[in-house]
Amino acid sequence: MFALNFNNTGMHIFYGKVALIAYLKTIKTANSTIGFVPTMGALHQGHLALMQRSLKENDDTVVSIFVNPTQFNNAEDLDKYPRTLEEDVKKMRGLSDKIILYAPSVDDIYEGHTISQSFDFDGLENQMEGKFRPGHFNGVGTIVKRLFEIVTPTNAYFGEKDFQQLQIVKKMVEKNDLPVNVVGCPIFREENQLAMSSRNERLTPEERKEASIIYKVLTEAKEIFQTSTPEETIKFVENSFKDNERFDLEYFVIADESTLLPIDHKSKDKNYRAFIAVFVNSIRLIDTISLN
Repeated sequence: MFALNFNNTGMHIFYGKVALIAYLKTIKTANSTIGFVPTMGALHQGHLALMQRSLKENDDTVVSIFVNPTQFNNAEDLDKYPRTLEEDVKKMRGLSDKIILYAPSVDDIYEGHTISQSFDFDGLENQMEGKFRPGHFNGVGTIVKRLFEIVTPTNAYFGEKDFQQLQIVKKMVEKNDLPVNVVGCPIFREENQLAMSSRNERLTPEERKEASIIYKVLTEAKEIFQTSTPEETIKFVENSFKDNERFDLEYFVIADESTLLPIDHKSKDKNYRAFIAVFVNSIRLIDTISLN
């Protein structure tokens, strides 16, 4: 089955790119705009906020739900990634009957060759996530480029929680001369300020509650950074997690926002950002905060 139309809402769901491309051709005009929100599903309020913005700013909005195998360097993480398509569809229907959903199979995207393209992101890919997840950003670049080619959006919306990914997508668009405007959107947080993530669903209620420490430490680090050196700020964060048995700090990095290169001193004319990755048992959580 390639496409479904829920007549009671008017929402269109496509499982194959051929049907989606054909449908998009029928609704596009010379002056119309398409907004696009790529997701891996297990939708939360952060995803829905991206969709709301796209609906507000474009004539049509396409959302993709696809758990992309080429960006996982950990097979267990891929297997355990939540897949909740039915629930996701309900959430989108509650938001708008105008959303066009593309929920492809691996074969529809990769056509029997589930491998990543190689990209040069001018070094952005070698820091933080790239350092700890080999091949991750080649997988991200491959899927985002493929989705852009299928959907041909005017504007594409990404959350700033994955700030490194956002910068990498912008770089890929620039280097491949793709006619897409990439829009970064603010991080949505739970009541305890934990950054919203599909992975949060795998936390126990107690872990979820205690994970508020991540943002708490980030905000304290921001304060310390104003009057201290980068090294002193990093030490503070490392010490904050050192004696906490539940959390395992993978990295904390202070980097230049534009190059993503770690810094060892501050300059007045630069924008800096802190990046963190923490394991709660086997569940990996990331967050980020502007330091300016």
